[in-house]
Amino acid sequence: MKKIFVTGGAGFIGANFIRFLLENSGDIAVFNLDKLTYAGDLERLKDLSSDKRYNFIEGDICDKEIVRSIFSRGIDTVVHFAAESHVDRSIDDAFPFERTNVQGTLNLLDAARHSDIEMFVHISTDEVYGEIKEGQFFETTPLNPNSPYSASKAAGDLFVRAYQHTYGLPAIVLRPSNNYGPWQYPEKLIPVVISRAVDDKPVPVYAQGLNVREWLYVEDCAEAVFQVIEKGKAGEVYNVGSGQEKRNIDVVKTILSILGKPESLIEYVKDRPGHDFRYSLNADKIKKEIGWQPKTGFDEGIEKTVRWYLNNEKWWRRFSS
Repeated sequence: MKKIFVTGGAGFIGANFIRFLLENSGDIAVFNLDKLTYAGDLERLKDLSSDKRYNFIEGDICDKEIVRSIFSRGIDTVVHFAAESHVDRSIDDAFPFERTNVQGTLNLLDAARHSDIEMFVHISTDEVYGEIKEGQFFETTPLNPNSPYSASKAAGDLFVRAYQHTYGLPAIVLRPSNNYGPWQYPEKLIPVVISRAVDDKPVPVYAQGLNVREWLYVEDCAEAVFQVIEKGKAGEVYNVGSGQEKRNIDVVKTILSILGKPESLIEYVKDRPGHDFRYSLNADKIKKEIGWQPKTGFDEGIEKTVRWYLNNEKWWRRFSS
């Protein structure tokens, strides 16, 4: 039986990955360690509670005792999602980001190097590259993080690299573009727009909404992680991008159109400090070496996402204020 240790599995991407993993695997055991902070919610995996392959442990990745106790179960693969991930929160207070994204990652790496694992998959972000006005980021692009959040994630990436090089830890780094889809905590752009527009409240848009992001449907990201576990090569970095770039204002207008809401709800607000203008990933490497391809176009994905939030209003209203 293959034993997979997932950190942050009660979060948005982590929960979608665990669901995909269990639906596409047979003889495995999944150990999900999550601190259940504001963005972690066991409702995302409630229907898996009866699956004997799934095991939940509440705890902090910075807790050495809990982490080592999980590794003692004979873990084969680590998939590390756990992170503080909201740029605005990192601007307000960077210290929780340093603790979780740097110290927590280091704690996992150090426990992993004393264990006989097959692979350590570290989930990073395209934001570690900084911003790019033209062209694309490649896996060889130097890291140039601009926010406290992306700086903490870049530091985690570098520790993964150091442990791979120094100790021979079999590790892979994945850098996905902006994920969206069902179960995303309602502080990120897409769920914010949906939740406010449903109530006919003003929809805040930074500056003029011209910043560009590359949008990746969360199930496609989950499949990329799954395929990398099966086919990825230790020591490698893989960009996970959809190639679907959208200006923020166009994303907002698309959602309002789906909901049948007027664009007059848009309220332009003061820009975020140090707001990166554009991200764009070159994902040729994962497509050629792993065989992964994104399956969900933005028009289909955003329609599915809006419908999901409309059908699961009770869930997201618990978090809205």
